[in-house]
Amino acid sequence: VQLQAYGGGLAQTGGSLRLSCAVSAPNFNFLAVNWFRQAAGKEREWVAQSPERGIPDYELSVKGRFTISRDNAKKIVYLQMSSLTPEDTAVYYCMIHRGGVTSWGQGTLVTVSS
Repeated sequence: VQLQAYGGGLAQTGGSLRLSCAVSAPNFNFLAVNWFRQAAGKEREWVAQSPERGIPDYELSVKGRFTISRDNAKKIVYLQMSSLTPEDTAVYYCMIHRGGVTSWGQGTLVTVSS
């Protein structure tokens, strides 16, 4: 299982970025994929989940600003981030958990300038 997160970069306050997580794993359609983030000096926190079926879920501070979606044919999960603030500055990671094993992508840095 491999995950590769990309799409980070520099954005201005109020701007947008789209992150992507390419997942190399069997039965992707049956995987829930999560985004986490970790700001400097802080613990890693959960951001959003794309479930294998059903409604995506979001951490309260990003609800209404971030949208998680997936392309099962391409095995990619996206995180569209809008109305960005400096508090969204962090390294963003994608993660899956299956069969008792947690797998992380390498992280992609998002920096939001004020």
